[in-house]
This record gives sequence, C-alpha cells and structure tokens, in this order.
Amino acid sequence: MSRVIHVLNGPNLNRLGKREPEIYGRTTLAEVEALCREAAGGADVVFRQTNYEGQLVEWIHDAIDAPADGIVINPAGLTFTSVPVIDALKMFPGPVVELHITNIHKREAIYHRSLVSTVATAVIAGLGAKGYATAMRAVQDLLA
Repeated sequence: MSRVIHVLNGPNLNRLGKREPEIYGRTTLAEVEALCREAAGGADVVFRQTNYEGQLVEWIHDAIDAPADGIVINPAGLTFTSVPVIDALKMFPGPVVELHITNIHKREAIYHRSLVSTVATAVIAGLGAKGYATAMRAVQDLLA
C-alpha cells in the first residue's frame, strides 16, 4: 500500500525564488515540489500552497479525511499567529513535520515563537529549500 504525504505551504511561499532571495534563496516553489516528489520514496505526494488561513485549515481537514499518512507543513507567517491551523493539526493522527526554510530562531524576535511547534511531531528549520527533502524522509522514518 502506497503512503500519502501532504505537503502544505502557507502565505507568500508562491513567491519563492523572487521574494528576498538573500533570505529564502532562489529555489522556486515548483522546484521545491520536484524535490518533495523525488524524496517521496514511492509515496504519493499532495503538494499545495495557499495565501489563505481558512484554505490551509481545509487542506489539513482533507489530510484527516482522505486519510493521509503524514503532513509536512510550512505555515509561513501563520506559524506565529494561527490557532485555527494548530487546532486542525491536533486532529491529524499521523506525524506532522513543521518546516521552515530559514532558522526562525536566528531571525527577528517576532519569528521565535511557533504555535505550530506545540503540536508538531518534529521541526526542521534553516536547511533552505533542501529542508523539504529532509522533511519528506523524516515523515517516512516516523511512519516506519
């Protein structure tokens, strides 16, 4: 049976490669998706990005109902503000890997307190876009 991993991306990540490349790098979201699919190890990948909090919550619900085996989530700015996202993630029975391209703890103080970390199985931060591949392998290891 093939595993299903949902990769969910929050606001402004559609601008990867263009937005502050000195901070976020030059890798585009399409290239990130390709990295995830390559690292999936045969798992099916549902890859999504939204700029809207409610849409992200709906996609977490989809992962619960589908059901998915694991979630990799880069909630972007919603990491620090969204109680609805963490409430939805609490309902997901499988591993949740929170991912950040940058090391949020080396950034401005507003980025130091992740609400999502309180419900995530694991957190990966600061590996750049390649962190997505690491997160995909981590989900698979957690499922093994």
